[in-house]
Amino acid sequence: MIEQDLSLSLQAQVLQAIANATPLNIIGGNSKAFYGSPSTATERLELGGHTGIIAYEPSELVITARSGTPLHAVETLLTEHGQMLAFEPPHFSPHATLGGTIACGFSGPRRPFTGSVRDFMLGCRIINGHGQVLRFGGQVIKNVAGFDVSRLMVGALGQLGVLLDVSLRVLPKPEAEITLCYPATGAQSALDLMQRWQNQPWPLSALCFIDDAIRVRLSGAEAAIQAAAQKLGGEIDSQGTHFWQALREQQLPFFQGAQSLWRISQPPATPPLDLSGDWLLDWGGAQRWLKSSEPAARIHAIAQENLGHAVCFRGYDKTDWLRLEPGLVALHQKIRYAFDPYGLFNPLP
Repeated sequence: MIEQDLSLSLQAQVLQAIANATPLNIIGGNSKAFYGSPSTATERLELGGHTGIIAYEPSELVITARSGTPLHAVETLLTEHGQMLAFEPPHFSPHATLGGTIACGFSGPRRPFTGSVRDFMLGCRIINGHGQVLRFGGQVIKNVAGFDVSRLMVGALGQLGVLLDVSLRVLPKPEAEITLCYPATGAQSALDLMQRWQNQPWPLSALCFIDDAIRVRLSGAEAAIQAAAQKLGGEIDSQGTHFWQALREQQLPFFQGAQSLWRISQPPATPPLDLSGDWLLDWGGAQRWLKSSEPAARIHAIAQENLGHAVCFRGYDKTDWLRLEPGLVALHQKIRYAFDPYGLFNPLP
């Protein structure tokens, strides 16, 4: 695999940007450029060429790679050794990179059962807003120095620094998987069933409700998933693998259309929200996708009233895509100032 360390070149570009007071738009594979408000920076900092696996020890369940490494290359290598990125990240494009995956913090259907991106982050190396190269965390699970700082980079959209390389914990692929399809009439009925199932000691790895049907993925030892499948009932979905991939990559028919797409995070037992539109319930009800023309202010308000929050994931108007509580806004500003005092990286309107 091509290995190219552009750290010094990238650092030089950051130092030049500081000297010229020129904000930078950090670009990897550009597969998730639709997410969030567009950066106001006109100068690009390209990381797509900063590629390569730095270290991989299958027996240690740890991989370290440069941020521009294609996500599919990382997953292919892990598959060859019977391992996986357990948070099941979406790609949204063949050009998705590892750094962009970390910066956006997206996780797929397996997330509530194995953990989020942040849970698997062991360490990273970044360039901060002073042009310094800093390392946090480590490349082994037992090394926890700087652990929490490296996790701050997950979902930060590049605003805390330029990710140079990342160390992640990986997991073995399950021995077997099966998807069951179970009829459910209405969202409340589906939520009740999904809550009941999640309270059982079954090897669940995905749980979704769409089109009056609940799909349940079971993963683990063959005997365990067969025993659980017998107790759950329902029909075996022979296209289950394709369904979960299409859900992860937002290729299901549900995700098509011109309406804005909202991601609403709620406690999984929260009753259906009083918002018009089309719904898909993922993560056993903890992540809810809504296609709606409702005003952004109403969607944010109702989500917050129900102890959740809403994000406009895709849409034409991104002026009100995310709302944070005042206390969180102040904390975010303090953290960002500590890492990027000049507001250099991916500044937003």
